[in-house]
Amino acid sequence: MPHKLNTAGRQHIPKMRHAVTNWREYEGGLRRRGSLTLWITPEAIAAWAATRRSTPGGQATYSDSAIQTCLMLRAAFKLPLRQAEGLMASVVELLGCELAVPDHTTVSRRAAKLTSIKRDPLPRGPLHVLIDSTGLKVYGAGEWQTEKHGRSRRKWRKLHLGVDARSGQIAAAVLTDQDVDDASQVGPLLEQIESPIEQVTADGAYDG
Repeated sequence: MPHKLNTAGRQHIPKMRHAVTNWREYEGGLRRRGSLTLWITPEAIAAWAATRRSTPGGQATYSDSAIQTCLMLRAAFKLPLRQAEGLMASVVELLGCELAVPDHTTVSRRAAKLTSIKRDPLPRGPLHVLIDSTGLKVYGAGEWQTEKHGRSRRKWRKLHLGVDARSGQIAAAVLTDQDVDDASQVGPLLEQIESPIEQVTADGAYDG
């Protein structure tokens, strides 16, 4: 297997040993990880069906909130659309709700038309902006072959972020190649922020 290549020459880091002394709380926490609690509010049930449209065209069966509920279940349990449909049907059956569940084709088609979630506005007043970057490795097809038959130069992208210090919200973001100088991205980051800026803090890599 590719990951076993040159195993003898790899650096081996010993596993950290941790002695558990509070077994009762530790086991209770492990059990709570498997706990599943789901409920549907009466307001969600009332808004499950789509409202009647007054314009020409076909009438939708399910509301946007119903489609979003199915998508949230899919994202939470990392399921394909068909399995997410089955899970949603099981939840409705267990709760005793008389609700029709959108099929996977309907969810897929409606998901592309849903209104994107708007980002919360930044706090009022001058901002204290924190600037930093992180490296993102670019994976490509056949990377395991590169590991097996010979190493090549790894490709990276840099994600530069400007974060509001008080709220922790991302105020600006720039994605660049790995060879782009960090200091050159201070201007593009600050240009994205419409609010007044009181202070900018960054590490030495951003000194122009």
